[in-house]
Amino acid sequence: MSKYLITSALPYINGVKHLGNLAGSLLPADVYARFLRQEGEEVLFICATDEHGTPAELSAREANFAVEEYCDAMYHTQTSIYAQFGLSFDHFGRTSSHQNQALTQHFYHQLAAHGYLVERPVRQIYSRADGRFLPDRYVVGTCPHCGYTAARGDQCESCTAVLDPTDLVEPRSAISGSTALEVRVTNHLFLRLDALSGPIRAWVENHPHWSRLTRSIALKWLDEGLTERCVTRDLTWGVPVPREGFEEKVFYVWFDAPIGYIGATKEWSDQAPNERDWKAWWWDAPDVTYTQFMAKDNVPFHTVFFPGMILGTREPWTLGAQIKSFNWLTYYGGKFSTSQKRGIFLDDALELFPADYWRYFLMANAPESDDASFTWELFSHAVNKDLAGTFGNFVNRTLKLATSYFGLRVPEGGEPGEPEQRVEEECRRLADEYREAVQALRELWSIGNVYLDRRAPWNRLKTDRDEAAMVLRTAINLIKYFAMAAEPIIPFAAAAVLDALHLNGHERHEWIKDVHLDSYGPGREFQVPDLLFRRIDQTELEALQQRFAGL
Repeated sequence: MSKYLITSALPYINGVKHLGNLAGSLLPADVYARFLRQEGEEVLFICATDEHGTPAELSAREANFAVEEYCDAMYHTQTSIYAQFGLSFDHFGRTSSHQNQALTQHFYHQLAAHGYLVERPVRQIYSRADGRFLPDRYVVGTCPHCGYTAARGDQCESCTAVLDPTDLVEPRSAISGSTALEVRVTNHLFLRLDALSGPIRAWVENHPHWSRLTRSIALKWLDEGLTERCVTRDLTWGVPVPREGFEEKVFYVWFDAPIGYIGATKEWSDQAPNERDWKAWWWDAPDVTYTQFMAKDNVPFHTVFFPGMILGTREPWTLGAQIKSFNWLTYYGGKFSTSQKRGIFLDDALELFPADYWRYFLMANAPESDDASFTWELFSHAVNKDLAGTFGNFVNRTLKLATSYFGLRVPEGGEPGEPEQRVEEECRRLADEYREAVQALRELWSIGNVYLDRRAPWNRLKTDRDEAAMVLRTAINLIKYFAMAAEPIIPFAAAAVLDALHLNGHERHEWIKDVHLDSYGPGREFQVPDLLFRRIDQTELEALQQRFAGL
């Protein structure tokens, strides 16, 4: 029996994330974990905040917090938001944990012992006013390509050109604003990815089932030739480097962040050490199938760097079996921007509409084959047509009809015939397709409305009350089935429906095994749930378009 380990790319600590972060890793990972749990599989879904690096220090400085206090506050903010979105992590940890620090230093010792870490001199900008070296993001200035005056030392936010701090015109310290900068030599550690290129390539080529996006990015890096990559920084916030002469340095955030998957699992294990064993998931665990979810910009770290680190330890750590990468979600074709108030961020999203609205839209428009663009027009169409008009409408009209004609119990009478058999067979067919595409879920919901319209129990009441009862009983069974099928994607609405049908935990998983549209039998009590979804009218749509258009 396989156990399923699932991780989502770690959201960075600096601020509330936008819809693109949800669509590109967190949400599809959650839907997959929920689906596997429904099938009765043993699942461990792990994530954490990525807390180290210059953005955390700079964001803390801007907020006038000590960096530890800032990370504490943002961790609780992000944890609350993800819970409200229904992300069903088994554990949501932190890369600043002592578990991750110990594991990162362990990886360092193993890589150093096998000769995969080397010390090299590096020319880096030093600020005399601040009395410290300045990593790239601590240097700002004018972009030499587009003239943007607040470009960072690693990349220009305006024209996206990749930069080195020494490329900037009139560079200055992001800490003090001082222009009294000079280039000095400092020693850093480098991971010899070039020496690990062969084992990494062999591992990548052993996974021909990966998506074209994942494989193309991994092979591009390998074909262009791997080089040494710096793993340390001149910072105080991060995992300390246990090496003489490196007392004022920490590990580069890209090095300790993926180890954070293991660190967060150990956090989870340490909370109940007599019941949980983190090594059963990460160490010499051939029964574990490990699936990673991420946006395309994270693919090199998960197909080249992190596996290189694992292979370099020469220890039996669990490697990814499936790497699910996604393209980007844009806002009307452009980037989400906090500074320009452009696009929807997760706290605003929850204030506007319930989580299921967003979950459904983002999964129905997942950027798998290409970048996808969020527009309010597409969002309102999905809510109005699919959620309110198809699923919500079927639940509401069926249960109200049944209540009106037969009361709050599943009606007795009649025997299912050929029409009911055809509907059951169609549900079975779509259940298999649903494993691959949300579109099948739409089709499932449509089956119910078509069935009800064709069988018209309101007309049959006049001639054959038992047959009308059987039709409504079949429709109520469809409600049960549709809600269970929808649970991984819209868990809150699904729970409201299943609660209204008074289903216990075992009954909520029957659909995975088979489809029987008579399992919810006569005499069962039910309630009519509150309206599941509301429509978005044209006036509200126009107001939303204007509010989030940006400065």
